[in-house]
Amino acid sequence: MKYHIAIILGTRPEIIKMSPIIRALDKPSNYFILHTGQHYSFNMDRAFFEQLELPLPKYNLNVGSGTHAEETGKMLMGIEKILAEEKPDLVLVEGDTNTVLAGALAAVKMGIRVGHVEAGLRSYDRSMPEEINRVLTDHLSDLLFAPTGGAKENLSKEGLDQNKIHVTGNTIVDAVYQNLKLAEHLGLGFELGGYLLLTLHRQENVDNPQKLRRIMKGLEAVSQHFEKPIIYPIHPRTKKRLREFKIKVPLGIKIIEPLDYLSFLKLESGASLILTDSGGVQEEACILKVPCVTLRDNTERPETLEVGANSIAGIEPDLILKKAFQMLKSRREWENPFGDGHASERILNIIFS
Repeated sequence: MKYHIAIILGTRPEIIKMSPIIRALDKPSNYFILHTGQHYSFNMDRAFFEQLELPLPKYNLNVGSGTHAEETGKMLMGIEKILAEEKPDLVLVEGDTNTVLAGALAAVKMGIRVGHVEAGLRSYDRSMPEEINRVLTDHLSDLLFAPTGGAKENLSKEGLDQNKIHVTGNTIVDAVYQNLKLAEHLGLGFELGGYLLLTLHRQENVDNPQKLRRIMKGLEAVSQHFEKPIIYPIHPRTKKRLREFKIKVPLGIKIIEPLDYLSFLKLESGASLILTDSGGVQEEACILKVPCVTLRDNTERPETLEVGANSIAGIEPDLILKKAFQMLKSRREWENPFGDGHASERILNIIFS
């Protein structure tokens, strides 16, 4: 029997984490990709698909940025129309974005089964839009692909049906292993281990001028203390806020333009330390054996803390410096808690079983 899958995605992290599943679905007749264009127009993401050697999406909604209500509403209307036409047996979403919630909600209202890749992550911080999205999506889904035992435990505590929950490992491990091979030939002009790497983009950090100033002060202290540049492929949102709030970027931070994924992965692998407010980057740093300091007060990736790959610093300058010092002394011998690089195979075996 033919089984028809709709893969719904809309941001670059989703493309990355879905890439191993898309590669494993080698028969195009069995699936289609719907790109909502949550952050960028598809034309800006086209190179992303091409570089990762993925088939281009069949549908592009080009929703673009907006308020949470605007984004989600536009997506719901566009997704519903396409699902009515395609009549898939399953909608597959990944992560915690507005795209994920819209895809799951549109599907479940139409009686279409939903599979949630990376289910069960919890920060327990309801001020984060991502937390709302992931909780709601988990409770809408028929198949919950939990990356770790801890994620399964979170789902169980919320009373979700045990038969729906499957511990598969995280597809980010598959993606890092597969895509690092594609990046091997790249030269970026930075000395291996001679720099720190920064990513900073979350709404709760960069939209608050007081928080953003404290983070920058902490990063300045880190750069001065270790006498190494902090390379920052600047996020458009942060660039806009720095200008809007008239915040000066410290001399020790070297701003570069946003990178394609393979270049960024190569940059991550060569850093001596990563400072980030991104959940996905916390995972990638852990997999790549690069110490990480998280510029938030919590994380939905507690496994990275448990194995010693990551430390929570928040936004206070003194603590950012202290945590950077501690992590730079770490031995990089931790176990990768996210799986063996075969999560995508397990997910598809469950779907097709």
